[in-house]
Amino acid sequence: MSAHRYTYLGPEGTFTEAALRTLPEAATRELVPAVSVTAALDAVRNGEAGAALVPIENSVEGGVTSTLDELATGRPLMIYREVLLPISFALLVRPGTRLEEVKTVTGHPVAQPQVRRWLAARLPHAEWESASSNAEGARLVQEGRFDGAFAGAFAAPLYGLEVLADDIHDARNATTRFVLAGRPGRPAAPTGADKTSAVVWGACDRPGALLELLQEWAVRGVNLSRIESRPTGEALGQYCISLDADGHVTDRRISEALMGLHRICPRIRFLGSYPRADRLEPTLRPGVTDQDFGDAADWLSRCLDGRSGD
Repeated sequence: MSAHRYTYLGPEGTFTEAALRTLPEAATRELVPAVSVTAALDAVRNGEAGAALVPIENSVEGGVTSTLDELATGRPLMIYREVLLPISFALLVRPGTRLEEVKTVTGHPVAQPQVRRWLAARLPHAEWESASSNAEGARLVQEGRFDGAFAGAFAAPLYGLEVLADDIHDARNATTRFVLAGRPGRPAAPTGADKTSAVVWGACDRPGALLELLQEWAVRGVNLSRIESRPTGEALGQYCISLDADGHVTDRRISEALMGLHRICPRIRFLGSYPRADRLEPTLRPGVTDQDFGDAADWLSRCLDGRSGD
């Protein structure tokens, strides 16, 4: 059954697969690799899989544009979980290859900024060409199309390769964030340490529009942990805003901010509320808790009923 099948950015041996296997439910699901982020998410849209795990953000390179664009423009999906995975690369080669023999290298485009300084110091003359995933790069090395691939060391035995160098990273504590996306449904239950994702259109096509968008969150004390613009593809200068907010849609500060955006923006897509992988609870200033919103509503009700408004 498709509900018991999870797809992910493949092939086998990607960091995405490693992240997926950290989820407890992965042990009871059929895990199916996909050739691209689009293919992974389309398998969910078409009913061929119950959910898909895809990379969405890297602490070094930023947003994964293929995922951001697919979640914004494809048939609606919702995020139900997130996974944070520390990333460290290995240089994988065919057995017997020496470092001085590595003239061409490959890996996912997001990998290149994370190993750029290592490459400049150790392989300054090596030519880089991107692959659809790090594990796909390993497969291409196995086929002889490249001399080396930057991937997880765990991918080496899958493709009959050797680890020539390990623990490669220009930035320590580099982390990639992945999201588990499924068909639209009820958001995950609130935990107190949650995140809400959305995409907003038409927020930058008039003076002060971006400020209006930010004010909907700021006046309610909501922290935006990520905000970035992406071209809509419709015309030059037309962008949508992809964002993550600290909190759950059932929190009054989040729900009222989303309703405020719905009033001023021509289109908004709710991408889900889900538990934060780091389990960090938001720090709330006075006046923005659900109790504070409830007290304010009770005060207004008293005013409207002709009771004391003190």
